[in-house]
Amino acid sequence: MTEISHYSQTWAHRTPRARLALWTGWVALVALFLWCWQLMTENTIWAFVWDAPRQAADIGSRMMPPRLSYLPELMVPLWDTLNIATLGTIAGVIMAVPVAFLAARNTTPSARFLRPVALFIIVASRSINSLIWALLLVAIIGPGILAGIVAIALRSIGFVGKLLYEAIEETDAKQIEAIEATGASATQVLNYGIVPQIMPAFWGISVFRWDINIRESTILGLVGAGGIGLKLQASLNVLAWPQVTVILLLILGTVVVSEWVSAKVRRAII
Repeated sequence: MTEISHYSQTWAHRTPRARLALWTGWVALVALFLWCWQLMTENTIWAFVWDAPRQAADIGSRMMPPRLSYLPELMVPLWDTLNIATLGTIAGVIMAVPVAFLAARNTTPSARFLRPVALFIIVASRSINSLIWALLLVAIIGPGILAGIVAIALRSIGFVGKLLYEAIEETDAKQIEAIEATGASATQVLNYGIVPQIMPAFWGISVFRWDINIRESTILGLVGAGGIGLKLQASLNVLAWPQVTVILLLILGTVVVSEWVSAKVRRAII
């Protein structure tokens, strides 16, 4: 008669080694946080920090009531801001489309040479904020709306290009293979197999980027790139806090309206 031994095993969520690694990771994370906090605060003047609530309340009291009579002077700068965002988005989308097709694995003519170049353009555009682009362009081509438009365009290339090339790579290969089976040329495959599949994503990405650019273009005037930011900077320089309130409320209203418009357009397209 064969005896059957039963071994009882105690289930554990993690092994002792895994628990040790987990606690070591948490300790290292806490140590890193404390080190970073010490670096950030070693030159902090804490008297200013403790006095910040009183200063904020003082500025808030000076910002009220808003100087509504200043509103008519903001219409032209607001229009300039909308033009910066719109024209910059259009230019950025136009430049991003070929970059996206070169970056996508299934459409690039050269995965070894052209694709890395396209990916580098996308990364370079996304890694530099539009405010930094504006600073550089104001120094190169001078202050004004043109610098703002180009800054928005250069910033938009990376955003649109990345999302669009991902949409291109996610196209249904069966539809493309069916068109190729008819003997279609590469251009015909592109026009009838890929483009129709990515058009909803293309319009959705473009409108979403325009919505983002509305917000970014409002502050480009702080560095001389035109728009309502110029008025904001001028009001801050002379401590005209009631005017600042009007400008901030106008920017808030513009962003809310642009968000509503972009949501309606994206819902209609997608």
